[in-house]
Amino acid sequence: MRVAHFLHRHPPGARLSVGYSGGLDSTVLLHLFADLRGEFDFRLGFQLSAVHVHHGLSPQADAWAEHCRQQCARLEVPLRVERVAVNPNGQGLEAAAREARYRVFAGLDADALALAHQRDDQAETLLLQLLRGAGMKGLAAMPEERALGPIKLLRPLLDVPRSEIEAYARAQGLSWVDDASNADTALRRNAARHHLLPVLEDLFPGVAITLAQAAAQFAESASLLDALARLDGAAAITAEGLQVAHLAELDAARARNLLRHYLELHGLPIRRERLHEALAQMLEARADGLPVIDFGAASLRRFQGRVVLVKNSPQQDVVTWHWRGEAELDLGAAGKLCFTAAAGQGVRLPDRATVMLRAGGEKLRTDARRPARTLKNLLREAGLPPWLRERLPLIYVEDRLAWAAVIGADAVFQAGLDESGWLISWRQPG
Repeated sequence: MRVAHFLHRHPPGARLSVGYSGGLDSTVLLHLFADLRGEFDFRLGFQLSAVHVHHGLSPQADAWAEHCRQQCARLEVPLRVERVAVNPNGQGLEAAAREARYRVFAGLDADALALAHQRDDQAETLLLQLLRGAGMKGLAAMPEERALGPIKLLRPLLDVPRSEIEAYARAQGLSWVDDASNADTALRRNAARHHLLPVLEDLFPGVAITLAQAAAQFAESASLLDALARLDGAAAITAEGLQVAHLAELDAARARNLLRHYLELHGLPIRRERLHEALAQMLEARADGLPVIDFGAASLRRFQGRVVLVKNSPQQDVVTWHWRGEAELDLGAAGKLCFTAAAGQGVRLPDRATVMLRAGGEKLRTDARRPARTLKNLLREAGLPPWLRERLPLIYVEDRLAWAAVIGADAVFQAGLDESGWLISWRQPG
């Protein structure tokens, strides 16, 4: 009873769902769980359900969904069928379908989701990751258990070969569907399954077992690297970023490991060659330099002795907002302005003002006894990070700059002791 032993090692909680495509592997997994419902240790008992993701990519997709409904009805297992739209958006169709599928999985009302990946899948995954030049975590391939949002993702068949699963299905007289696309060797995984692995099996008998064992060893090594990074990062990583001085104290391999860990903490995995480039730029740029590594959704920057990951804001056209006395003004990607009425302090404003983002070249006179100064210099002295300076909100009254976030009001618009004013705060974008 391998699956029962697996569940003792990885308790599924009270609500267990099975990812059920209708294919051979998921059919066997569903039947094994259905048999265990009445026999499993009462302390780890579970309510069983299934989820079928309808990708709509095959003319047979509706028939597959109906097959799953019939099989689940016979087993008295509730089935949820989820239709998804698969949009490649520059990635391969396989990757886009997987992404859509996992979005469904992450939103399930369950404690755990079991998927039917088996040992041959694990071997194929490791082989593909090797050929893609993946790092240690990529070479760890698929774990038996991992978090998927709020639920556990389990793979109970990961040490079972495909041949054993098929033999069980035939012995039990199970019915499953065959996806013709599994024979399409234009897809890399299918090419590995039908071409590469058979050749390797001829040369190295038992290669699938060897590759699966290697994946487990890589997973252990990846875990040790994470543990080392946590030790190195205990003092180096703060809410303000990763301290450059700590990176510089480490040898190159250990520094790269810490930088990788910092990026992964923020949900940004990085390929090895880019990791080398990023570390070199963060450490070797001149003291007053502001190096930037753009990753698309976010940028890695160095500022005031720290490496910081900054979310990239979408480019905005010139936008104007009109303030008419409200307590809060939403500026979209530039954050929010909050206004609180005050007596004898703050900014003196009329009933209507205009808000724009900084464009460059602006000047502000913060002290009536001194000349106006450029916002560029004022912001630099205030220590505001460059990426926030670029989208700083400014308030104008009749085309005259009255107030700048972080800096404050122009002397002409500062409320006197007997005047009403506004205290304005800027909620910076997250």
